[in-house]
Amino acid sequence: MITAAATRPPDTVLLGGRVWTGGAVGALVTGLAVTDGVVTAAGPEAAVRALAGPGTERVSLDGRFVVPGFIDAHIHAIKGGMERRQCDLLAATTLPEVRATVSRYTAGHPDEPWVLGGGWSMDLFPGGIPSARLLDELTGDRPALLYSRDHHTAWVNSAALRVAGIDAATPDPPGGRIEREPDGTPGGALQERAMFLVSRLVPAPSRAEHVEGLREAQRYLHGLGVVGWQDAKVLHRPADAEVYAALADEGGLTARVVGAQWWEPEDGLDQLDRLRAVRAAHNRPGLRFDSVKLMLDGVCETHTAAMLAPYDNLPEPGRRGIAYYDQETLDRTVTALDAAGFQVHFHTVGDAAVRQALDAVAHARRANGDSGLRHHLAHIQVVHPEDVGRFRPLGVAANAQPLWARHEPQMTELTIPYLGTERSGWQYPFGSLVRSGAVIAIGSDWPVSTPDPLALLHVAVNRTPVPRPGGPDGPDVFLPAERLSLKDAMNAYQMGSAYLNHAEDRHGSLEPGKQADLVVLDRDPFAAPDSVWRAGVVETRVAGRVVFSR
Repeated sequence: MITAAATRPPDTVLLGGRVWTGGAVGALVTGLAVTDGVVTAAGPEAAVRALAGPGTERVSLDGRFVVPGFIDAHIHAIKGGMERRQCDLLAATTLPEVRATVSRYTAGHPDEPWVLGGGWSMDLFPGGIPSARLLDELTGDRPALLYSRDHHTAWVNSAALRVAGIDAATPDPPGGRIEREPDGTPGGALQERAMFLVSRLVPAPSRAEHVEGLREAQRYLHGLGVVGWQDAKVLHRPADAEVYAALADEGGLTARVVGAQWWEPEDGLDQLDRLRAVRAAHNRPGLRFDSVKLMLDGVCETHTAAMLAPYDNLPEPGRRGIAYYDQETLDRTVTALDAAGFQVHFHTVGDAAVRQALDAVAHARRANGDSGLRHHLAHIQVVHPEDVGRFRPLGVAANAQPLWARHEPQMTELTIPYLGTERSGWQYPFGSLVRSGAVIAIGSDWPVSTPDPLALLHVAVNRTPVPRPGGPDGPDVFLPAERLSLKDAMNAYQMGSAYLNHAEDRHGSLEPGKQADLVVLDRDPFAAPDSVWRAGVVETRVAGRVVFSR
């Protein structure tokens, strides 16, 4: 029996099931007591039942399984919630489904000046590149802009290209690329910073619409067992921090959130005062803006991830992707952020970007000493083996998005042929990082992919896709040595993410003295780690309070 000091009977006891407390010990108990939103006892059912008083709520688990609430270490909650209210293509797994979804949305929203949304998968189009002609068929003369799942490509129609004045004579902007037809005319796909040529013209949603988008995101995420997150791109235009603060001030923000403020590469160190002002003005209990997002490169599928050696099999030999910073500028930036008390949340997909980020943190450590700010690298798709062992000594955490660590068309058709055999074996080295002693956290990158923790856990543990009803037999395991145990994956999604948010003393496990953030599952995921995805969320509680019930 593990207990914390309590001066009165608990408010709630959970009995009649099993509770995995998580954390370093990961005890399996049959009873849990909660007082004032905090776990006060975890142990045998009979002992926990004896703590109950006349006013204690007795929750019967009916054989169900309880785990700590999931904390998403890398998510875009406002964007995800907004896209759920727009043309949401995340569930479309075939081109006919994409066509049907876009047509249905367009017909159902005739008064919207633009057709907006996203979530399409690159592997549905030849070479990963969709065409304006197809989108013209589905949307007509209204301008349309639909982001890919990874939000590194925008699919636009001819009307959007006309509105933006993009034609054969339009040069590629710095850090971006306009995909073109053989004759040089724009083809309908805009890569990286070329997306801004169109997105800057989209009518801005109102503040109220953003708040409703965040509210929808939170509702959806609680239903999946997510109790908190780090928002990986808190924009200043629009003012996302104000959206979070508005929901918090009305008492509607039940999730625990850290916001990573977006760093504009063009603004340099002059923007530090703005970051400090946002942190000072919008921090609330359970809501902080003391992280900063630095985008270092693109993605492998479009050959914009920054690589140490050129991509294979491209018509333009020597292409190494897009690096947004030179090393000197990045060193100066990270050192200044570290000195100002900001954690740095890096976007690093290619091995060159990973090395750049590690080198920049090393520079900051030499200049400032160990600030304890828990800088972390998100995505870490390709990591040179020489860099795997650098995370722990530098105090840098690995922020993993495991859903893509599997054989699927985007990997087999758009990535492996261009990385080559050796580098393809360096992808998503989660097992190697854990064995090296690095702290690992898990995030979904929603709306780039599903935010369902059970789907992400399935891939992290098995390195195979979540099976689809009626789909083909499962493919081979993708780099089996990099699989995580279910215990390690769970702890990454709970304690690891809490650690990134400087909250592991209050969140991430169900040990007495910590906040009672918990998820009731309909089955024990540890009983069948190869079928983690089959588990379903029955109830989610934040600080002991029910925020979702099925």
